[in-house]
Amino acid sequence: MRPLFEGLVFQKIELEQASFDLPILYFREDSFALFFSASVEKVRKFLPSQNLRPVLLSKKKAVVVIAAFNYVETSIGPYGELGIAIPVVHMRRPLPVLPLIRESSCKGFGMWVAHLPVTTTVAKEAGRQVWGYPKFVADMDFKVFPEYIECTLSEKQQHILTVRAPRKGLVRKDNKPLITYSVADGNLIKTTIEQRAIYMMDLLPDNALLDLGEHPVAQFLRELEISQKPFASRIYLYRAAVLPKGEVVEKGVSPWKGYLGEDREGSFRIHFTRV
Repeated sequence: MRPLFEGLVFQKIELEQASFDLPILYFREDSFALFFSASVEKVRKFLPSQNLRPVLLSKKKAVVVIAAFNYVETSIGPYGELGIAIPVVHMRRPLPVLPLIRESSCKGFGMWVAHLPVTTTVAKEAGRQVWGYPKFVADMDFKVFPEYIECTLSEKQQHILTVRAPRKGLVRKDNKPLITYSVADGNLIKTTIEQRAIYMMDLLPDNALLDLGEHPVAQFLRELEISQKPFASRIYLYRAAVLPKGEVVEKGVSPWKGYLGEDREGSFRIHFTRV
């Protein structure tokens, strides 16, 4: 396996409010993900293509993932991000649960990105214009403590959500790419994000938290009938990644822009335990 950042060819991207090189490089971060159950019927209503089929826990339950990122060092500078995504399989009917276990080795598996708030205008403009990621600028408080990692997301003092994952679980290596699906100009975009990672996986994590505000993005999660507690958590001990341009895998899909928010810079506060 070649080193992650070796042999890359870069392309200059010039946007109205952002200029950067592709692929974007992610060198160091603090991040975690929580896995929840949700209504299959409600999840399907939002998917932009009938060829995107949600991964099932049961006949009535699909999966929703909420992942928070403190990007400490990247090629576009530090920023925060929180992803709300639906695990799906494109053009195939997945068996229940199995794609979550096998992930990218299951053909067509990926994460359809429903909302992707970030803390900088550069990250928002790049995400929306290049990949069609449904980004908006938000404010983030990120806590990195020995016992847990927690992220509180808001927009101009309106609470969106708070998520927390306990720092425990079985340690695993993950060198499989992360696949995302998004919509741009009526096309379904598949992006293959190469990564190198080590994480802790915990089932039925105690002390995990999801606290929803009254923001439209929080109401979106309520409409999915998301569970109050996650059935699994994942905290990354190490992760580096390469974000390239995506590819069109289906045309003529339904539009999805997510929540738009306002043109502004967000605030990003990081809290660590003092020694």
